[in-house]
Amino acid sequence: MTQAREFGRVVVLFGGDSAEREVSLKSGAAVLAALERAGLDVMGYDPAGGGLAGLEALNPDRAFIALHGRGGEDGALQGALELLRIPYTGSGVLASALGMDKQRTKQVWQAVGLPTPEAVMLAADSNWDEVIASLGLPLIVKPVHEGSTLGISIVECRASLEAAYRDAARYDARVMAERFIVGEEYTVSLLGDRVLPAIRVEVPGGFYDYDAKYISNDTLYHLPCGLDARAEAELGELCREAFEAIGGEGWGRVDVMRDAGGRFWLIEVNTSPGMTDHSLVPQAAAHVGIDFDTLVLCILGTTLESHQA
Repeated sequence: MTQAREFGRVVVLFGGDSAEREVSLKSGAAVLAALERAGLDVMGYDPAGGGLAGLEALNPDRAFIALHGRGGEDGALQGALELLRIPYTGSGVLASALGMDKQRTKQVWQAVGLPTPEAVMLAADSNWDEVIASLGLPLIVKPVHEGSTLGISIVECRASLEAAYRDAARYDARVMAERFIVGEEYTVSLLGDRVLPAIRVEVPGGFYDYDAKYISNDTLYHLPCGLDARAEAELGELCREAFEAIGGEGWGRVDVMRDAGGRFWLIEVNTSPGMTDHSLVPQAAAHVGIDFDTLVLCILGTTLESHQA
């Protein structure tokens, strides 16, 4: 009860109008249910309906952001909440904007000497032969401002490169091609100042796409991840540095590839990760004894002493 009074009225923001709306609805419903079980004064709100005016009318004391993608994870909502003086979960304006922009995240990592695959920006009139000469094959094409692997394609031959660009451009005006790292895929979650255990993701089909993330029951999540203690510590520290480099706060997740030589490569950062029954942060937390309801309260608790307060 003391905790409930301390949090005051909480609004869970979910849904929105991004391409990740359906995932956000699931995340928000799970978070809302957890806070209701904890006895908090909580309500859900979909900004796609009433916008900021509707949110302000609810007069919340703080907001749990369960929105994914543009309009919720890219700094725009964070800026609005700061103007409204509503403390919120997760990273601030700058880190959210950077985390949503794969190209600029990569540029920050490169500037501070962190390993990330080379990439080039694409356009309809790009010289596809030069792209391949620069990055080699296979390469991966992705929208700069999307998550949940929407619009992403692995390109193994020149003939499919232009089509991959057109597919990605359906989601975003800015599209990039990145050198594809062949190897094992890992993800590391961060909660406050704590690095949670790494998860190795294994997909029978070989590509961790939208279906593999949210629909399929065939995707394997190895936890423990199979690395020895030294390598996992190295991976955890790399992800902490990557998250801090963009100014990340509160909680987040960093996705990494490990090549055949054992070197880790940073792929992207998530400043508002999924909280569905297939999501990775809850899995990592559960492995160290933090159940879902406790995890949600820990994330919400960061708003009590955050930069937004």
